[in-house]
Amino acid sequence: MIKFCATGGVMSKNTDVNAKQFTFQEMEAIVDEAHNHGMKVAAHAHGLEGIKTAINAGVDSVEHSSFIDEETIMLAIKNDVFLSMDIYVSDYILGEGALNGILEESLEKERKTGRLQRENFRKAVNLGAKITFGTDAGIFEHGNNAKQFKYMVKWGMTSLQAIQASTIVAADLLGINNIAYIKEGYYADIIGVEDNPIVNIEALENVTFVMKDGSIIINQL
Repeated sequence: MIKFCATGGVMSKNTDVNAKQFTFQEMEAIVDEAHNHGMKVAAHAHGLEGIKTAINAGVDSVEHSSFIDEETIMLAIKNDVFLSMDIYVSDYILGEGALNGILEESLEKERKTGRLQRENFRKAVNLGAKITFGTDAGIFEHGNNAKQFKYMVKWGMTSLQAIQASTIVAADLLGINNIAYIKEGYYADIIGVEDNPIVNIEALENVTFVMKDGSIIINQL
């Protein structure tokens, strides 16, 4: 998979989250060349026009999708495009991030983006979009990505949908057909937690059992 920036970013200095950074023809060329080499294409896009253009150019997924509207959600569904909406990271940026040196420029952009992204996440869930688990890895400390689950549930998903977003939906996006299910012929990559995540989604924040390819790596159950 490759990723390109269709719009400016919250954490990118001197960029506008609503401004497109490529024309349709340029995006289409990126997608065509990547697909010709058997690669998936993800577009970083906050602004609506950038999202629309990326979808029409044929990307496989749109990262962030902050200012997406209902019409464009339906366009994504029609074109079989996945949405990856990192709705936890806003709290980190405006909380711990602000205490750890994130620039005021980025904080101001996040204040204008985070809440609307969450509201549009709910719309996308209700309309039946393919939403995959994405956390904007690298913004917060490694190992905390499971905090995203409770936000996905708070903003409209069932616990099962949130778990599927991080497993079978993600595998579908990547085109990998031997992971994400517990069944014969698939990699035996399994985690265990001490509570039922369907009832308590936050249980996934404390993984106490890890099996990798059939071998137990950690067992604290």
